Amino acid sequence: MRPILRPLLVSCLLLAGFAEGALAFCGFYVAKADTKLWNQASQVVLVRDGDRTVLTMANDFKGDPKEFAIVIPVPTFLEREQIHVGDRAVIDHLDGYTSPRLVEYFDEDPCRVVDRMHTLSAVAPSGAMAEGGMKRARSLGVTIEASYTVGEYDILILSAKESSGLETWLTESGYRLPEGAGPVLGSYLKQGMRFFVAKVNLEEQGKAGYQTLRPLQVAYESPKFMLPIRLGTVNGDGPQELFIYALTRTGRVETTNYRTVKLPTGMNLPVATKERFGEFYKALFSEQTRRENAEVVFLEYAWDMGWCDPCAADPLSAKELRELGVFWLDENAPPDGPGIAPRRMPSPAQNVFVSRLHVRYDRDHFPEDLRFQETGDRTNFQGRYVLQHAWTGEAECPAAKEYLSGLPERQDKEAQTLATLTGWDIGEIRGWAGLSSTPVEPVEPEPWWKRLWPDQ
Repeated sequence: MRPILRPLLVSCLLLAGFAEGALAFCGFYVAKADTKLWNQASQVVLVRDGDRTVLTMANDFKGDPKEFAIVIPVPTFLEREQIHVGDRAVIDHLDGYTSPRLVEYFDEDPCRVVDRMHTLSAVAPSGAMAEGGMKRARSLGVTIEASYTVGEYDILILSAKESSGLETWLTESGYRLPEGAGPVLGSYLKQGMRFFVAKVNLEEQGKAGYQTLRPLQVAYESPKFMLPIRLGTVNGDGPQELFIYALTRTGRVETTNYRTVKLPTGMNLPVATKERFGEFYKALFSEQTRRENAEVVFLEYAWDMGWCDPCAADPLSAKELRELGVFWLDENAPPDGPGIAPRRMPSPAQNVFVSRLHVRYDRDHFPEDLRFQETGDRTNFQGRYVLQHAWTGEAECPAAKEYLSGLPERQDKEAQTLATLTGWDIGEIRGWAGLSSTPVEPVEPEPWWKRLWPDQ
């Protein structure tokens, strides 16, 4: 029985084949909504400076490595030295650092006077390219411009005169193309793009001893700052999740041909949300996508890489950033990162701004590839959601009595906020949050002047 294969980097590949206003202190990070919440989440890192780009593609492939193959449109010819195999752990670290997060705060005794801030799978052709195959390719108008072995991957760089010839060559070479791939291939050829084709070299993989496929990286120069996603929609089984981590030294990255929208952030939620944060975030993202008619790219995080507040993970070190392709770092700068640079102090040596974009796309709502631009906006933004734990002491002063009388209203408001963000039923939320099923009516505060003469 054939293994069940999950789509691989469906975002940019042709997968050929089968508490506002609250009294708070001791706030700390609780949980993060990383890409593990989604079963088929493709991840791409884009390092961009001028016309220079380093693209890292994280493979989400499950199955027999001999059945792995990808076809990626690229804007220019790639030399052997422009292709590299990266480290998945660095992408996992970047994912954790930029993930939307849940934070906790605890109310203090209202009676105490404090001054605190309110805070594709594919059937890959086996063996080396035979001379007969080269002649057949030429007869179809397909040029095999280069052939490399990089780490555990065998890589071809292809160009073609017409999409029909390229489609025929790929099919004859063992790639089972989905229906409708021809016109999409043709559109890339008209743009003068080439195709990066990779499959696993089982012998090299065995020598290296890797059990999983490592990320592929390519470095190139092109005025095109884009990510080809349309090939991934040809044989996509429903909407697909794509996470883009864009690293620049100028500021936030946004899409130019689709709206870039910031996700709702900073809301206080019922404390019981802590036990279902993953479920909450998936529902929030789905509800916001529905409201925007599914034709937007969401910004989940934008921050200077030198610090964070609160931190879902430590900032990446200079070494890790260089591994992702951040080529402008000062090689002589002192090391930074975990254990060296304070979490909340900017690190001038980094000079890296990260944008985390999340898009759920399909053929109907995203007919164009994603095009990007760098901006000079270095305003910090993060998907951040707050749990405000109530103080549970005795009401021994007027301030405490007022605080406790206002708690039901505050907690019901948190439940209503959660319902609005997610589309969940407010009655069910009140049930698992342990709140009254009856909406709480606002309580008029005690007139301030009564505090002047409490004995009167």
